[in-house]
Amino acid sequence: MPQSSSKILEPIEILARRSGLSVEYEIDAFEFVKTKIKVLPYAFVKKHALIPLKKEGGMLYVALSDPFDLTAVEEIRYMTGTPVVERLSPRHIIEKAIEKIYQQNDEAATEFIQGLEESPTEEIKYAHEKEYDLLDNETDSAVIKSLNMILVEALSQGASDIHFEPQESGLIVRYRIDGVLQLRHNMPPEIVSPLTTRIKVLAQLDIAEHRLPQDGRIKLRMGGREIDFRVSTIPIVLGERIVLRILDRTQLLVGFEKMGMRSNLLKKLRAHIRKNQGMILVTGPTGSGKSTTLYSALSEIMSSEINIMTIEDPVEFKIEKMAQISVNSKIDLTFAKGLRHILRQDPDVIMVGEIRDKETAEIAVQAALTGHLVLSTLHTNDAPSAIARLVDMGIEPYLISSSVICILAQRLVRMICPECKKEEIMTKEEAALNHLQLPDKVFEGGVVRFFKGKGCPQCFGSGYKGRCGIYELMDVTSKVKRQILSSAESSDIKRIAQEEGMESLTQEGIKFALQGKTTIDEIIRITSGAGDSTV
Repeated sequence: MPQSSSKILEPIEILARRSGLSVEYEIDAFEFVKTKIKVLPYAFVKKHALIPLKKEGGMLYVALSDPFDLTAVEEIRYMTGTPVVERLSPRHIIEKAIEKIYQQNDEAATEFIQGLEESPTEEIKYAHEKEYDLLDNETDSAVIKSLNMILVEALSQGASDIHFEPQESGLIVRYRIDGVLQLRHNMPPEIVSPLTTRIKVLAQLDIAEHRLPQDGRIKLRMGGREIDFRVSTIPIVLGERIVLRILDRTQLLVGFEKMGMRSNLLKKLRAHIRKNQGMILVTGPTGSGKSTTLYSALSEIMSSEINIMTIEDPVEFKIEKMAQISVNSKIDLTFAKGLRHILRQDPDVIMVGEIRDKETAEIAVQAALTGHLVLSTLHTNDAPSAIARLVDMGIEPYLISSSVICILAQRLVRMICPECKKEEIMTKEEAALNHLQLPDKVFEGGVVRFFKGKGCPQCFGSGYKGRCGIYELMDVTSKVKRQILSSAESSDIKRIAQEEGMESLTQEGIKFALQGKTTIDEIIRITSGAGDSTV
């Protein structure tokens, strides 16, 4: 007797059947969403999670997340004077459309800030405010509105940091996009003090303290997204310099598939993180994506059978099913002290945000030798240098060779903007001047073809848009172990690792450039001091 096939319905489809409405998934294609027409107030569409789609035949088509919110439908009829045709759409799709429609245009912040010079800046209330939505920008305060616009603009442009820098002429605002600072705004002197105070109020800092550095945190919303900002203030001659680090959980690309790592390296790394004990180190400068790599590794092995604990400075992104501890110098909770207590919690896997001193390194090595998998980071130029750094800290070479499984060095390189990408020719002579020893097979007629972005509005004239990782993975093999015991000189360790197949960051980067994904200039900039320049 043939079995009847049954399809498991999604919750939205069950709602559609019960309410008799059709489901719309591709709402970006509708007129009002595509052209960003604001038919209803932001506060209303956000509260009811709905969005107008189009007007056709005297009817207003509206996508709802809750088909039983009859009050909202009646209010729409009252506000617009138009009969409503209801459609059903998943809440997350509607929230994304709301953010797209109500987000400011690219020039809005610049135009508003320019207008500040022509009108006096009013006083603002300094009382602490609870979390609010950046897109709900209906305040009358020029200071609040200008700060909101800057934050929204920085988020929409993919910035990782916002710099507020006092100058004699006023305040300059710079965004760090794809790892490079870009000047965005020059603000008048009158706004410097109230804007600084506004940021300190939101971060719950002492607004009367101008002589000492302060650190704080701001939590805001932008549509359906929760955004955290880590705030740092420091006194300088001309006032207080403020840097906001943007911690947007929706932009955290956790997962090895999203890291752009070559398949052979990924296969090796996946095998290492499934080992029961040992130490895996990730190296690179600040902002090279080390934390993302560690989070990706932990998410890959996470299960109900494994106890994963981390100690970080600070905990930037909260991950479910992991016990995360934040370093706190005020109460003397250091990496070493926290790690010592973690070992009493019966962990299987431990992540140490950074090994900074001998005490932390010693405890981490002992943990790796006594049945724990330890993941951590070091600030070194390449993978072999991590061994020398541990020796410099005072760790015995025999302990390093017995505990370290592998070392991953990485960098984030900017990718060429696809909108303004153009071909460039490099001769053998030019390659030699750039210290690029390329094999003859990549030259055609004495030249090699690379690509470059000439700059366009899409990439803000930089020629780059987005970033991707390049990696250098060094396995601590028996030959490498013998070299560590003989001599921990990084050049000797690197030579043996390359003889066993390791490719340097520069070699990986040049291959990336030959594929047309980035430029030679970017590879030279990002890998300077990280090894040789041969492929």
